[in-house]
Amino acid sequence: MEVQGFRHWIKTMAMKRGPLVLALDYNIEDRMKLLQRSVEVVRDVAPYICGVKVNHQLLLPLGLYDGVKKIIGTAHDLGLPIIMDGKVNDVGSTNQAIVKHYFGVGFDAVIVNPFIGWEEGVEPIFAAARDRCGVILLVYMSHKGSVEGYGQQVVDPKSGEIRSQYSVFAERALTWGADGMIVGATYPEKIAEVSRIVGGKIPIYSPGVGTQGGDAHAALDAGASYLIVGRSIIEADNPTKVARELWSSSKR
Repeated sequence: MEVQGFRHWIKTMAMKRGPLVLALDYNIEDRMKLLQRSVEVVRDVAPYICGVKVNHQLLLPLGLYDGVKKIIGTAHDLGLPIIMDGKVNDVGSTNQAIVKHYFGVGFDAVIVNPFIGWEEGVEPIFAAARDRCGVILLVYMSHKGSVEGYGQQVVDPKSGEIRSQYSVFAERALTWGADGMIVGATYPEKIAEVSRIVGGKIPIYSPGVGTQGGDAHAALDAGASYLIVGRSIIEADNPTKVARELWSSSKR
């Protein structure tokens, strides 16, 4: 299969299969069972998702070049791009080393924390991604404590105006050429505001649908392009049934 640029790839899959991105947020102590369950659920719900997201809940117990690599292979075999939710947040040289491994093992995009800034921060990540891989910026998370960081009022270093932190990050996503932004589905008003700031030029990924209380329709109507869904699917007695129902209800 010819590998496409991440942004085009996931958009193409969303047109075919809908806007759901499966988050493998399992909390299973048995590592073999964790790997088996992760691979199985990706295969089972593949017809109803456009991508897969992995975070440290899998990376730490399974290892990047062992279990996680098998999950990446499963997703790719099914035609699905896969995102590493690393929330990369360090100095440039460390970030460069981190994403070298993420992209090298097969991840198609990485989620990055914009608090670290451009120069000697996220710049090496964008350079490593080039046209092949995607960079998604964390603009506003889905949990209640997000207001303490992403929702705080700050002085814009360029204009000197007092603004919300997330609105500054949204503008930076546009300036830096990000491939996506994370804005929690639990805050549809933030999705709408961020969408207006970027003029719809950058897709919005919205986690928090279901278990955290986010509403799929509200997020999509506010401007989200993709819905990141984890526990509502993976913890269900019948993940395929739940994924199919979410897929059906998210069709517009």
